[in-house]
Formats: sequence, C-alpha cells, structure tokens
Amino acid sequence: MNNTKPMDSKRVFGLDVMRAAAIVMVLCSHILWIYNPKDGFIKQYFALFGFLGVEFFFVLSGFLIGKIIYKLFVEEKFNLQSAIHFLRRRWFRTLPNYFLVLLINIAISASLGRNISKIELYFVFLQNGLSQMPSFFPESWSLSVEEWAYIILPLSLLLFSVIFKPKSKRKFFLVITTLLIVLSVFFKLYYHYKTKTTTIDDWNMSLKAVVIYRLDAVFIGVVCAWISINCQKYWSKFKRESFLVGVSIMIFMYFGMGFLRLLPETYPFIWNVIYLPMVSVSIACLMPFLSQWETSTTKLQRPIEFLSKISYSIYLLHYSVIMQIVMFFVDNKRDSLLQLHLITAFYLAITILFSAILYRFYEKPIMDLRDRN
Repeated sequence: MNNTKPMDSKRVFGLDVMRAAAIVMVLCSHILWIYNPKDGFIKQYFALFGFLGVEFFFVLSGFLIGKIIYKLFVEEKFNLQSAIHFLRRRWFRTLPNYFLVLLINIAISASLGRNISKIELYFVFLQNGLSQMPSFFPESWSLSVEEWAYIILPLSLLLFSVIFKPKSKRKFFLVITTLLIVLSVFFKLYYHYKTKTTTIDDWNMSLKAVVIYRLDAVFIGVVCAWISINCQKYWSKFKRESFLVGVSIMIFMYFGMGFLRLLPETYPFIWNVIYLPMVSVSIACLMPFLSQWETSTTKLQRPIEFLSKISYSIYLLHYSVIMQIVMFFVDNKRDSLLQLHLITAFYLAITILFSAILYRFYEKPIMDLRDRN
C-alpha cells in the first residue's frame, strides 16, 4: 500500500470497491428487464450478479456494525441505553431514505391503480419476516434482513450478558454471534425438512429472501469484525491467501456447481442449507484484503468512492421507482437493439443522477445531523 492520504481519511478504498462492485452487479441484473434476452449465458450470469451484489452488502454491513457493537460491548459499560444509542445512529443512516422511497413507491402504485397487500408490514420490516413477501417494492427484502440483524445482535448481547454475567466479554461476543449464526442455519434445516424438495424459484422467493433464514449472512460479517480485532496478526498476514480461498469458493459455487449439475431439484439439501452460508463465507474471505486496502492513486478512486457513497440511494431508487417508470415507455420485444442500448444508457444515467441528488440533499444532511448529536 502507498502512503498517499485518501480523499476521506475515514474511508477505506477496498470497502468502497466492495460497495461499488456490489451496486454495479445489482444494476447489471436489473437491466435484463430492458433487454429481456432469451435464456443463455448473459441472462444467467447477470442474474447471478444481482444475487452476489446483495450478498456483498450483507457481509460488509455485518463487518462494519460488528466493529461498532464490539467496541460498545467490550470497551464500555454495555446497557440498554448503549443498545438504543447504537440503533438510533444506525436508523439515522437507514430509515429516512427507506421511508421516503417507500412512500414514493406507494404513490406510484396508487397512481397506477395497483393494490398493495400487507403494506403496514413494510413500515416495520416484516414484509418478508417469516415467509415470501408481496411483489410490491421487492428490493426491500434485503433491508429487512439487515434491520433485524441490527436489532437482534445488540439485544441478544444485552440479554445474555445480564443472564450469564460473562468473565470475558471478548469471548462472549464471539459465542453469542456464533450461536445466532447456528440458529439461522437451524431455521434453514427446518425449511428443508418442511419443504422436502425445492426449485430455483421457490429457493429465490421462499428461502433466499426471507429474514428468518438469512440473518447469518450479516452475522458472518460480524464474526469477520471480531477476527480483525482479536487476530490482527493473522488477519494481516494471510489476507492474500484468504482472498484466493474466497475467490476459489466463488468460482466453484458459480461455475463448478453448474458444471457438476448440482441443481436445487436434485440436491435440495445443498441449496437449502449449505449454499447461502458458503456464499457468505466466500465473501468473508475477501474481507482481510479489502479492509486493509486503505487507499489508491488510480484515476478510478474518485468514481469508485462516488458510487460507494450513493450506493444506498441507488439501491432504493433504481428498480421499483426508476426502472418501473422507464419500462412503462419501453417495448423490449419491438424496440431495436440500438434503441435498447440508448434506453439502457439513459436509465443508468438518470439512476445515478437522481441517486446523487437524493444523497446530496437528503441522505447526507441527515447523517451530518446524526454526527452532530
């Protein structure tokens, strides 16, 4: 690493790369709505990009909040007030954007005469708490997973520390986080034996996108945070080897499993119980390298940092708001390929433009207000 001072001393370039890559992958998956290609290589792997992008966000989110909660729990007197303080700061970051875009989605659906089922659940992040969510505002499924992880981890630490009064809070933090991961895997086992068989569509909607089955993705990121703090020597020493292991696992899971025909219909246990945790583990293996890639002198630093900063606004706006409006004027069965290219460029441009506006004039001022309090 070079010694050049980063543009923002609080930022880590490798984590900005992770956020930027994640949101670009999500965008790639949803431009398929414009092109609507037949089944093939491009459709298959662009759809995979969207899945992988969200998984990146889960592990990264767990890593970042894990460091914060660990410091509160171990280094300070952790009590209900501490947990509420953490949640208040986190909600300043996540809730204003979410509720604004939720209301925009409601207004759009109402103007188009669409019925919205279970709308009240969206205001408490329970639209996909225990089962498949309605089709309205579909990308919000991942936000429910993260929000409930933010609540469950500090409250679990608080509750069980009161009950057991641990001598080593450092070890206790790891034990509780690990038990939460095990509990989430147990729920996957329950799903597997309840359903017996599965298809990729069932897996996508009824397992992958349901809160109770997905909390481990965030908690695996929290374990990464614990390792980075308590095993700093190994975190730094083996960062390249760990990165290669993570990439190797991904290559097998995204190419090798297809080559070996390990499909959901024929190997449901692998898909229902093993696949998703292994995705999180593979991403976790990238964290030592990316979290220590502090800065960059390349010309890509500014655009990557820019995309990273507005990634949350992009995620909220790009699909249910902007894509739905764009698709209202597109006929992807009749428009020429050139027209579709131009429409895609227009879609990406206005997505970035409106996301930057939302970030600059709404999201950032609220975060600044949080930091002043």
